[in-house]
Amino acid sequence: MGRPGAALNEAPTLVTACTSLPPEGVRACLGRPGAALMTAAEGARGRGWFSPLNPPLRDWSGKRVWLIGASSGIGLALAIDLRALGASVAVSARDAGALQQFAASHPGVDRQGRPLAQAVPLDATDLQSVEAAAAAVFSEGPLDLAIYGAGMFKPMRATEFDLDVLLRHVDVNVAGALRVFSVVIPQLLKQRHGHLSMIASVAGSRGLPKGLAYGPTKAALINLAETMYLDLRPHGIGVSLINPGFVDTPMTKQNDFPMPAMIEPERAAQEILEGWASGAFEIHFPKRFTRLVKLARLLPNRLYFSAVNRATGL
Repeated sequence: MGRPGAALNEAPTLVTACTSLPPEGVRACLGRPGAALMTAAEGARGRGWFSPLNPPLRDWSGKRVWLIGASSGIGLALAIDLRALGASVAVSARDAGALQQFAASHPGVDRQGRPLAQAVPLDATDLQSVEAAAAAVFSEGPLDLAIYGAGMFKPMRATEFDLDVLLRHVDVNVAGALRVFSVVIPQLLKQRHGHLSMIASVAGSRGLPKGLAYGPTKAALINLAETMYLDLRPHGIGVSLINPGFVDTPMTKQNDFPMPAMIEPERAAQEILEGWASGAFEIHFPKRFTRLVKLARLLPNRLYFSAVNRATGL
């Protein structure tokens, strides 16, 4: 029996030997047992298969964070935890009163005299409002992390089609993220560092009853995050995608059906912090539920539709 890892260690030499042959010889050589392992080993060395997809975010002391959608739920829980860990936190939402309450409960300034908690009201559907908020945030210095967590949710079925409500979901959940990123990304590129994160949902994985307005917008964010990662990671900017299951927030209180594995916003915030600390691209939770949702993506359509009908009774 050969020494452990011998095939991996020898892969570069063997692959080079294969590619030095005539075309028909290359095909025969790469068809040998273990050739796939060899080429995979070469790729792993070149691209770092086992390294984190993002630079891990663990030490928050002195870091500056901007949270959009921080007046309640997951966003507020994250703001509280990040401030407790030493980050300076700017919070944004339409509810100026809730933002001021957060800022007032976290007084003080850092060594540069910047506020440790900054209330920056913002309407994600208004580009001028977004630009003004970004100017206020960046006037205090470079940003280490921006999180888009603003969202709208109203249960809707195709038999109750309401175009105005559908477009409102698109405006808040998707276009709102685009407005924020349109002003944040150029600044991070100038800085040559930083991290962007967005809160989507496992509801964006596949179609669900009553998800006509919400699900497609979260699917769009999933695709957006993947594309932005490919475009921005080579420039030193991290991108992460947050896909929660059911979290006890004002939005989920609208649901009139059982919500398995429901967790509190505080637990959701801890899951996100752990995901950032590990350098993950996708942060999904609670695992006992989200892993089942991921498996459902692999089901053929007939089986998936049948399973959803049985599970929901709809």
